Amino acid sequence: MGTFVLRRILVNILVFLAITVGIFALVHAAPGDPVRMMINPDQVSSGSQEFIARQRHELGLDRSLPVQYWDWLRNAVTGDLGYSYVSRQSVTSAISERLGPTVELMGIALLLSLVIGIPLGILSAVRRNSWLDYGTTVFGLGAISIPPFFLGIVAIYTFSLKLSWLPSAGMTTPGVHSPGDQFKHLLMPALLLGLIAAAPIMRYVRSGVIGELGEDYTRTAEAKGASWSRVVLRHAFRNSLVPLITVVAMSVPALMGGAVVIEQVFAWPGMGQLTISSVNQNDYPVVIGVSLYVAVLVLICNLLADLLYAVADPRVRLG
Repeated sequence: MGTFVLRRILVNILVFLAITVGIFALVHAAPGDPVRMMINPDQVSSGSQEFIARQRHELGLDRSLPVQYWDWLRNAVTGDLGYSYVSRQSVTSAISERLGPTVELMGIALLLSLVIGIPLGILSAVRRNSWLDYGTTVFGLGAISIPPFFLGIVAIYTFSLKLSWLPSAGMTTPGVHSPGDQFKHLLMPALLLGLIAAAPIMRYVRSGVIGELGEDYTRTAEAKGASWSRVVLRHAFRNSLVPLITVVAMSVPALMGGAVVIEQVFAWPGMGQLTISSVNQNDYPVVIGVSLYVAVLVLICNLLADLLYAVADPRVRLG
């Protein structure tokens, strides 16, 4: 186990370095000039090239891309991701301020996706080709196919404007600081994000349990007098956990992508809003910093998934 983890960590370090090169190159190749986004349009149209050149020199944008990358990497390994071109705030500080709300939203959404997806998947497998199975199939396809921003707009129109049950935006109501108010603001975006993530979990659980119920060992357990719930939960569901672990591990980065859209729709002050505003303003350091956080999240989730395989299935040997 220890050798496997060490080897995977070394591989992840190499992958991470390759990711940094790709992100750095892609961000700097994007259309637009961060300097021109920072200054008054009148100064640009007046032909103040000296001012623009001075700003580019101060930001280090007049150097070659490999030199910029090397300087950035040397600082990044010490935890210094640079400063925002727009706000002049430390990138690490800017991300830390927005990380909490996003983790809260993603954590509740992931929990909801498991609570919704796993039971529905098991019930669909047990009652295969029934009205329940068809209904959950329609739900899963709809949750995957319908764009999150459209679901968010429909939810705001229905539950905020028409029914006035839930607030439409923000984390709290101005002047109100209570757990109940925070829960009301969190419920709608977290539920939508959780429903979107629940759809693939439900489909994989259904497929896995159906496959295991057709195996000889489940029929043997049933023939020996084991209860149907024990056959389904203790044998079929447990042995279908390996593909489910992969889906759940990869749903965490997917939740980050969905959070970008959901946070924009519900004005949730998390990393999604920070990402969109930074992309619109060509704020290279912040865009790179957020992308690296997502890359690290993917690598950690992949490592955890590999370790959980051995826990879920004793036949799996890490080596």
